[in-house]
Amino acid sequence: MSVPTVTASRIYDGQKKGLVGERNSLFMERFPYVGLSKTYCADRQVADSACTATAYHTGIKANFETIGVSARVKLKECQEALRAENQLESIASWAQKAGKATGIVTTTRVTHASPAGAYAHTSHRDFESDFDVITRHADPEQCIDIGRQLVENTVSKQFNVIMGGGGAKLLPNSSAHYSGYAGERLDGRNIIDEWIQAKDGTTSFVHTRQQLLELDTDSTNNLIGIFANSHMSYNLDNDGSQPTLQEMTSAAITILSNESNGFFLFVEGGRIDHAHHETKAKKALDETVQFDEAIKRAYELTDPNETLIVISADHGHTMTINGYPKLGNTITGVGTDMTDIDFLPYTTLSYANGPAFSNFFYSSPRSGMDKSENGLLFNTNDHVVKRYDVRKISNIDGKDFQYPAAAPMIDETHGGGDVAIYSSGPWSHLFTGVLEQNVLPIFMSFAACIGPDELNSCNYLKNK
Repeated sequence: MSVPTVTASRIYDGQKKGLVGERNSLFMERFPYVGLSKTYCADRQVADSACTATAYHTGIKANFETIGVSARVKLKECQEALRAENQLESIASWAQKAGKATGIVTTTRVTHASPAGAYAHTSHRDFESDFDVITRHADPEQCIDIGRQLVENTVSKQFNVIMGGGGAKLLPNSSAHYSGYAGERLDGRNIIDEWIQAKDGTTSFVHTRQQLLELDTDSTNNLIGIFANSHMSYNLDNDGSQPTLQEMTSAAITILSNESNGFFLFVEGGRIDHAHHETKAKKALDETVQFDEAIKRAYELTDPNETLIVISADHGHTMTINGYPKLGNTITGVGTDMTDIDFLPYTTLSYANGPAFSNFFYSSPRSGMDKSENGLLFNTNDHVVKRYDVRKISNIDGKDFQYPAAAPMIDETHGGGDVAIYSSGPWSHLFTGVLEQNVLPIFMSFAACIGPDELNSCNYLKNK
């Protein structure tokens, strides 16, 4: 959720409502305090979601593609990841030690990098099941997979709420389970059943939207909801069988609010990232709007004088809003300007790199007509690379349209720019300025009087 993503989503949301999109505001943009987060890994300029999740869950920056371990652990160093001194505590753990309820909600697999940052310790983010570990030529007894950690790690065993996708990583490959979910685990373990059993029968399990909506959340203390075999559907693809992020967030807050001592909840709109990787910008914007609706619901269900809400992103992406399109021009469509090289229009949204390169560029024999006052187009000996006229592409503005990218890649990469932080509630004024990403949980623990003594504002104020 880069800053350009938020801007484009604001316009997209407004245009959907028939407004002047540029003058629209997302709900999160109305929060009183805004800052910027520096997202780099301990060893990379541009981050992935594993090292960033570690930063904003534990307060410590980690190496690329590692989760919940210090920077002493390099990629695929499983033995080092098993060492207690290299394993990091998350803010969810601090909340549990303070007697608070805890939970995670995501539109990705619950074993994916961002939610896993709350409970897992691994030297590779892709070790989501023992099948993944073996496929990557590692030993599942040395490289403990994230799904297994969900029922073996103290923090995740004590979660009150787990919701998202990822049935395949939690279920054995012996047969189909729960609405036909096809498990992939080779150890025969049913992680869902094990997590439920560990709660001594006090847990509800749901795997459809209808089941979630019919659940009496006021009398539910523990809930696991797995709504897809892999990631949950994009909102624009959802046939109504899966709950929205707003619905999951609402149920989670109601359940966690049954704990009188308060709660910590992590909520992720994770498919914003996936749509960008596919350069399907319209889906990325729509997922951002869905995320914003979940934020609005969270604000409505809590007291802003009692609840700190912090919104940010793992990292950015390479999508830009470019050209000089006229006010009100469809944000997901073709811009209103022509280039001064090939005199063809271009989309307002585009990417620095990504797939579908051949949908927009082609090679053509060079001729005298290819010269302009600015010189040749991309010259390759006797050929030039030209652009197709995007006005003739029929599915522009469609939900699955893949936007142009300058450098061809199978998947678009992340962007390295700072991402925004929006905050509301007690101590939210701390989340301003340009911050290291790993201070987010430090400030949150300070505000909530949880965590190590040096981070605990109650002890700080008492000592003063």
